[in-house]
Amino acid sequence: MIPTRKLGKTDLHLPILSFGASSLGQEFRAVKLDEAIDAVKVALDLGINFIDTSPFYGRGMSEVLLGIALRDVPRDSYTLCTKLGRYDLPHFDFSAKRVAESVDVSLHRLGTDHIDIMLCHDIEFVPMQQIVDETIPALRKIQQQGKVRYIGVSGYPQKIFRFILEQTSLDCVLSYNQYTLQNRRFAEETVPYLKEKGVGAMNAGPFSARLLTNAPLPAWLKEPEDVKQAARDAAKFCEQQGVDIAQLALQFSCSHPDITTTIAGSANPDNIRKWSSWLEKPLDQQLLADVTKIFQPVLNIGHKEGLPENN
Repeated sequence: MIPTRKLGKTDLHLPILSFGASSLGQEFRAVKLDEAIDAVKVALDLGINFIDTSPFYGRGMSEVLLGIALRDVPRDSYTLCTKLGRYDLPHFDFSAKRVAESVDVSLHRLGTDHIDIMLCHDIEFVPMQQIVDETIPALRKIQQQGKVRYIGVSGYPQKIFRFILEQTSLDCVLSYNQYTLQNRRFAEETVPYLKEKGVGAMNAGPFSARLLTNAPLPAWLKEPEDVKQAARDAAKFCEQQGVDIAQLALQFSCSHPDITTTIAGSANPDNIRKWSSWLEKPLDQQLLADVTKIFQPVLNIGHKEGLPENN
């Protein structure tokens, strides 16, 4: 079974590897219904019982399919996180009115009466003062009604988490693609600050949008060319040692004791079984040191996301 860690000051204990349901929204490829439902079932069977989704993923499709997959699963056997505020590529709405609507729509799609964690999604794309002044107070009201248990924010630039937490309180945050073999900023810049405040730290994207796999890189990957080249070199080096770089990437991201969970997504049940087996193996410290050396010239180099002032 997958080990668990406590999330900040909450009463949630999450598996160190969690199931990202963005793939159920056909964000990356066409997905068959039975395959999507099977992926959820396999994850739950393996103890990967924290599930992360959003109305943005598949513009509602991920939540709908998840609701179908979880229909006959006892509600106390899994923990559910969804998001609000981002509904399409350029469409953001963090108003109090939309917060209330979004929570109710998500509850309906997911077929449940409560969401364990509700996150404000990709807040770097809007003037963030609204999140502090309007969105979080609206969410706290919904929390008092029992529809949502814990609240937080998600995004890419590290600056966003301090901006919010210096003005208000959160239960947890979700950072993505910034605690990986190539980019460790979340752990270096933000996690100690979160720990001090008792705020739970969650990480997504251990493979950094396929950068840290042997799969062809997607055209939309924003990382600079020298980062991509270093990743190819590292993947080749791992292959020469008889290891898939994705295994090292997953083991590394899940190993940080102060990051409660790392979220990885796939609608392919075989991938999920493979990830679970990788976590049963010890992290090869020598291979990690060698790969870190390959990434050294491009370590912590990322890209800009959202509004310039939020980076």
